[in-house]
Amino acid sequence: MNAPLTPPHQPRPHDPWQVPPSGSHAAPGGPEPLDAADSRAELLQGAVIAVLLTAAGIVLGLLWLWLAPRVPLVSDDTAVFLKNSEGEDAIGADGTFVLLALAFGLLSATAVFLFRRNGGIPLVVGLALGGLLGSLLAWGTGTWFGPTSDVVARAKEVGKGVTFDAPLELHAVGAAMLAWPIAAMIVHLGLTALFGPRDPEPEWELPHGEPYASTSGSDSSAPGAEPAFGAGDDGKAPGEWPERR
Repeated sequence: MNAPLTPPHQPRPHDPWQVPPSGSHAAPGGPEPLDAADSRAELLQGAVIAVLLTAAGIVLGLLWLWLAPRVPLVSDDTAVFLKNSEGEDAIGADGTFVLLALAFGLLSATAVFLFRRNGGIPLVVGLALGGLLGSLLAWGTGTWFGPTSDVVARAKEVGKGVTFDAPLELHAVGAAMLAWPIAAMIVHLGLTALFGPRDPEPEWELPHGEPYASTSGSDSSAPGAEPAFGAGDDGKAPGEWPERR
């Protein structure tokens, strides 16, 4: 008779419900648990990402100011008119901002994924918050350094019949502000799903800690194993009764 692998009075190894022995918890004032340290590191990384993306909004605003089409205006000393009433330059300013914001979302999500492939909620929150704040800062930067918003004063300054640029404006503010954070979250989620690390498969164990194995190929000659159902010692086929004598 074989002795059990684990004495009955001792808990099984690797038991998920095993109560840790007394004194295993960190003492007050001792080193910080590993999970708490990881959480603090992720929160710090998320805050740094949000700050960096917010600062990148200045670059987005300058690019928008440089690439956005201008809306020409003209004055006749009584009112200010659009020089080309059928032009689509005003819509082009919105489209330029949205396209640049989508590009910044793609680049920022790729950079964050390459920086930390494991991901984490603080990183995603920092990515989305930084994209939103960066878009707001880009909007303010473009309008601040762009043409003046006082159209009447500018018309009097340039004189009658002289063409000047209208102030840089956003009409679809909601779509423009959300383009960067939404694009960043979608791209980061896709990269994490495709190229992120995978969790290891769990290993099933029997009650005594023995690894699970199929019994289809088990040896019937092992101690305690029941004989296979087959021909008996008298050579009879399975299911036949022995002949009476």
